[in-house]
Amino acid sequence: MTKVYPNSASSPTATARFSNQSSSSRWSRNQLPRLSNDHRSAAADDSSSSEQVVLTVWKKSLLFNCNGFTVFDARGNLVFRVDNYMAASGNNGEILLMDAAGKPLLTSRRKRMSLTESWLVFEGETTTNPKFCVRKKAMSVLNPKCLAQVSHCGGNNNNLVYEIEGSYAQRRCTMYDSKRRIVAEIRQKEAACGGGVAFGFDVFRLIVRPDMMDTSLAMALVILLDQMFGSSRRSSLSSPT
Repeated sequence: MTKVYPNSASSPTATARFSNQSSSSRWSRNQLPRLSNDHRSAAADDSSSSEQVVLTVWKKSLLFNCNGFTVFDARGNLVFRVDNYMAASGNNGEILLMDAAGKPLLTSRRKRMSLTESWLVFEGETTTNPKFCVRKKAMSVLNPKCLAQVSHCGGNNNNLVYEIEGSYAQRRCTMYDSKRRIVAEIRQKEAACGGGVAFGFDVFRLIVRPDMMDTSLAMALVILLDQMFGSSRRSSLSSPT
């Protein structure tokens, strides 16, 4: 399989924003809202010595006649895949994120009977004890840039873990933790030849701080943003609520 390599150098703007955050403000690893070690992504484990992980996200499945997502690391190796994207979202509101070998990492299920579009994120293919709840944020004059909020399940609405701001349609989003520290970003990907030539909206970059957010969770949030604000929104609306 032909490997797809992200830009050799990260966006200067993104790099500066990450580096400006004081190292003293980072959470210790035992304080992070992480998943179990069995479900941590290979990208995070492979980047323990780096401050950020840059992934290339391709909105296309590797399977024939199937829509989904394919994600590569900086060396062009397959990291994540989603093969049941359109079928699942259209029928029962379930989307499965897998690693390169096809092992289930996270399952996102649309929450039924909810006033606002909400999704529950489970480890693996379990159907009980969801880890996170992702809610589409209604327009607010206080924070018009906010797209979605992520909270721990079982808590109240004030139990905010992450907040996502920006424009997914333009592939310009920033994910913040509860202390307003940048933990991940979505940015357009430019061709390696330079000149500011972008690949379009089906190929973009996901930049993650693995010490502050698990990369598999960041990718799951990208998928849900695409459900809420992307070209697949019409399909997701067809699922029962």
